[in-house]
Amino acid sequence: MSDLGEVDLAIVGAGIVGLAHALAAARAGLRVAVLEREARANGASVRNFGFVTVTGQGAGDTWRRARRARDIWAEVAPRAGIAVLHRGLILACRRAEAMAVAEEFAAGPMGAGCRLLTPTELGSFGVFADGLAGGLHSPHELRVEPREALPKLASWLEAEHGVRFLWRTHVRAVDPPAVETSAGRLRACRVVVAPCNDFLSLFPETIAAFRPVRCKLHMLRLPDPGWRLPATVMSDLGLVRYLGYADAPSLPALRARLEAEQRAQLEDGIHLIVVQSADGSLVVGDSHHYGDTPDPFMPEAVDARILAEAQAVLRLPREMHPIERWIGEYPSADVPAFIAAPMPEVRVVMVTSGTGMSTAFAIAEETLAGLAVRTATE
Repeated sequence: MSDLGEVDLAIVGAGIVGLAHALAAARAGLRVAVLEREARANGASVRNFGFVTVTGQGAGDTWRRARRARDIWAEVAPRAGIAVLHRGLILACRRAEAMAVAEEFAAGPMGAGCRLLTPTELGSFGVFADGLAGGLHSPHELRVEPREALPKLASWLEAEHGVRFLWRTHVRAVDPPAVETSAGRLRACRVVVAPCNDFLSLFPETIAAFRPVRCKLHMLRLPDPGWRLPATVMSDLGLVRYLGYADAPSLPALRARLEAEQRAQLEDGIHLIVVQSADGSLVVGDSHHYGDTPDPFMPEAVDARILAEAQAVLRLPREMHPIERWIGEYPSADVPAFIAAPMPEVRVVMVTSGTGMSTAFAIAEETLAGLAVRTATE
């Protein structure tokens, strides 16, 4: 068996959760190795919007983590050569009931820094459809291209922080100080396991206690519409899905109207997010279907409902067709995330709410603070 050497912290998984832990550990002066069974990050972290969301996140830990993670993204992105493609959020309200929810949110503590937009103000951007009731603008968000950002972040961690990456390396067992892999044995004082949707390979009993399932998302890319988004765009459907709006007194009225007018969208778990890439194309989504093993198929009717919502909010040609489609994924559970300790020297970390890009950097700091990682020489 090959000897892979010794590190202070081994991290299993090179998605955004694993890379966030690598950054936190490297900043603490630790020797770090990241082990990933794929040749590159290929799961939830590269299949999402790259939208670091603050406004609308659930009150408490998720909102706090999102604000901290956003600040870290803003610091790290330019250093790692990652472009921030646009900033902020505009929640375009199609209905008066949605505008009422937006007004109540803006007046509350989590609405700090947000402002309401009139229909005329929305129209001045030149991208929104006619007939909207108004909107809510948040300045807090930023957006990166995930399929480019993850490789650049890994390369930067390796070049600037000395993080060691072992790609195409499967971890068979973790029993510190031994980490048994398909490439040999690595010695590590502490281990963080960031398994995303793999519930069975390592510490399955620990993971099973949180009863996670897998969430499947429909994701679409549309060609350049000929205009530039001023910010990420969402719509009424997001207000009934994001927990940050849950306490708005007007939310039940909005939900009742959506159930009468867009029941199929609600049943498909659709809420609109539209972001724009450097080439002008739009990433549009998404839907949410849950199961132990979601099927790999993408019914056209679901895509059509997502596109219809986008066309109701934005000035998109009716004949516009997707130029790319893919299935996104993430683990889902009753808690937004968990940090579990199956062994004193091991933490299993999973973001179970689709907020990995938005919260992982902050979660990593919490993990490292609780793990009390020491260097191998101590």
